[in-house]
Amino acid sequence: MKKMVAKLPMRSTGKISQTLDTGASLGSHRQIPQKRYDYPFMQTSTPLPTPFAAAALAAAALCATAPALAQPARIAVVNSELILRDSQPARQAQNSLAQEFAERDGELQDTARKIRALGDKLGKDAAVLTDPDRQRRQREVVEMDREFQRKQREFREDLQQRRNEELARLQERARQAIRQLAEQRGYDLVIQDAVYVNPRIDITDDVMKALNASGK
Repeated sequence: MKKMVAKLPMRSTGKISQTLDTGASLGSHRQIPQKRYDYPFMQTSTPLPTPFAAAALAAAALCATAPALAQPARIAVVNSELILRDSQPARQAQNSLAQEFAERDGELQDTARKIRALGDKLGKDAAVLTDPDRQRRQREVVEMDREFQRKQREFREDLQQRRNEELARLQERARQAIRQLAEQRGYDLVIQDAVYVNPRIDITDDVMKALNASGK
């Protein structure tokens, strides 16, 4: 009987939660929201999308042919969300991203604080400044804020690209671990994620152990 392993889909997860505390703008003395970057690119609020219909049809087809083959189809299920979030390679990738972007994150936070301080001072001094001085200081804050926004966009884009790269590596390692287990144990079909799974056919822990061992 031909063995099938459902592939883990490529998907970037993770979020940018609070990032940089920032400064103020000009004339109206508006404040830039405080934020801070985080790097848990494996965390997801919903399971990764799976080819459920195809997997269900494949499972049904295998079960239907089982009598003719005189042996039942062997099916297993894995929880991809847990693998991409809690395995040692996933945690290592998360820590690597945090270290890689820590310096740039700190620089953005420093710039945001400077903009905020300049904006606060401009607001306090506005009543006693001459029009030329007020306009000059406003332009300075505007230029700093514009440069800050540009660097912040670049930071987010670079962080997202690196997340995608690390996620792709982890997904490939997970696919290899699943395929190896399926071949060793003679599974005919491995399904990724399901509404209900009998613990007897859930091999998530075994895949995690194999991934953790390969990461040592």
